[in-house]
Amino acid sequence: MPALIDLRRRIKSVRNTQKITQAMKTVSTAKFKRAQRVVYEGRPQWHNLPVLLGRVSGWAGRQISPLLDSREEKKILAMVITSDKGLAGAFNSNLLSRAADFLEEKSSRAEIRLVLVGKKAVNFFKKAHFPVLRAHQEKIDRLTLGELKEIARFLMREYVFARTDSVYVLYNEFKSILAPRVTMARILPIPREEDGGRPPIVPDCEPDSARILRSLLPLYVETAVVHCFFESLAAEQAARMMAMENATKNAEDLINDLVLVLNKIRQSSITKELLEIMTAVEALSK
Repeated sequence: MPALIDLRRRIKSVRNTQKITQAMKTVSTAKFKRAQRVVYEGRPQWHNLPVLLGRVSGWAGRQISPLLDSREEKKILAMVITSDKGLAGAFNSNLLSRAADFLEEKSSRAEIRLVLVGKKAVNFFKKAHFPVLRAHQEKIDRLTLGELKEIARFLMREYVFARTDSVYVLYNEFKSILAPRVTMARILPIPREEDGGRPPIVPDCEPDSARILRSLLPLYVETAVVHCFFESLAAEQAARMMAMENATKNAEDLINDLVLVLNKIRQSSITKELLEIMTAVEALSK
């Protein structure tokens, strides 16, 4: 009997856990759909804006803005985006492992400083020898557009005042529901468009290309930070959704196995009681 009681308690515990994982999957699915919509709407601008900026900078001249200055990488500012919570498979561990390798390689020839977004990144780099300039680790999924743009303006100030020579963003890009893609993107300086040595053809436009560039450059950096954040958020929710779905299926398999063991024990107990009854009946009949 104690074995039956323990099995029933364990089955009940696993069923309660299954309900929790199912609820977490439902929540992650809703959050994933919202983040996925933002990512898909922002990808055309994010992927096409650097090409446009490179072309306009060729017209106006890269000296028109300090955000276009290309310098030797002696000081690097890296922004690492993770999640606050776990239960998302290898979402954080893969990114942090690749980020650590990338930063160690860069640190051999440049000074590294960090901007961390997400409690997992803050805890991971807590004992690292890289100085942390800013850290956001509380409810990052609720960061507003204003807060993300403020982070972008901080990155631009560091670059404009030559406190860093390049700015990288390390994050999980949403590739598919099954697996995100760890990405290291350099957002500053703006890449130069290759013209093949030919003089650029400057169109006659109003306003002039210099004014267009001064307006678009801050927009590009802000768009880059916002887009990378929502790419990471979508990948996180997709990873958590898959992890909770697998946990729910594993819980169902475990429940089936425990019920089978429970039925075997009950059947064995019933068979034993029947044998005792039949033995007693035969003894009385004699």
